Amino acid sequence: QVQLVESGGGLVQPGGSLRVSCAASGFTSDYYRIGWFRQAPGKEREGVSCINSRSGFTTYADSVKGRFTISRESGKNTVYLQMNSLKPEDTAVYYCAATRTACSLQFGVYNYWGQGTQVTVSS
Repeated sequence: QVQLVESGGGLVQPGGSLRVSCAASGFTSDYYRIGWFRQAPGKEREGVSCINSRSGFTTYADSVKGRFTISRESGKNTVYLQMNSLKPEDTAVYYCAATRTACSLQFGVYNYWGQGTQVTVSS
């Protein structure tokens, strides 16, 4: 059974850093592309980043480029999203998702989703 579990969300001040994790089970993330998405209240779900663990390819939304870094720890089948220089507009529920297709920031191509973790950026 495929399962994705996010953790690491919380409250952080503007300019601060946070790392969220996505633990995958039921499949080897080598064969899937893992994406991070976020959804703020009243807004559509937005693609944040994606990683292809086999090729090392990564991609980021323009809104987070240079501030967020996606990475994978193969031994733990876990994907991380390191978020630096956080802004209040980064406040959202962050979801990870898995797809067998190419890396994408479009949520429609993802087959499996985690339950989400709340990230709040506020002073």
